[in-house]
Amino acid sequence: MIARSADRIGTSRYRNAAARIQDQTDENIQHYRHADRRAVERRLAVLDREWDIDRVVEAEAPATILLGLGLGALAGRKWVFLSAFASVMVLLHGTQRIYPLRPALRRMGIRTQAEIALERDALLDRLDELDHQNA
Repeated sequence: MIARSADRIGTSRYRNAAARIQDQTDENIQHYRHADRRAVERRLAVLDREWDIDRVVEAEAPATILLGLGLGALAGRKWVFLSAFASVMVLLHGTQRIYPLRPALRRMGIRTQAEIALERDALLDRLDELDHQNA
């Protein structure tokens, strides 16, 4: 069975990390709620450079595959299993939204695209508010 896109983070093993990430996002939104235009624009620039969890996975998985291939060529054929394992995990991620490093990435505070967008939308609302005040 292929997982629905909406089910990416919803399982219980992610809830504690998700709650911490949500708290941090809420804190960021509160911090910028009354900020001036420059501060909001600087934060938006930071958000533009922030990698979401899917982008991190999409970069980490091929790097692990290449590492396994390189080690397999240099240090012994057994390392090719690292590439095979990472390849299977990419397949699972694409079809089932399962990825073994996802809980660790979430604990590190890596946010989903939707979580980043939530903060971005609040900042854009603040810019609109500032535009209306200056009009």
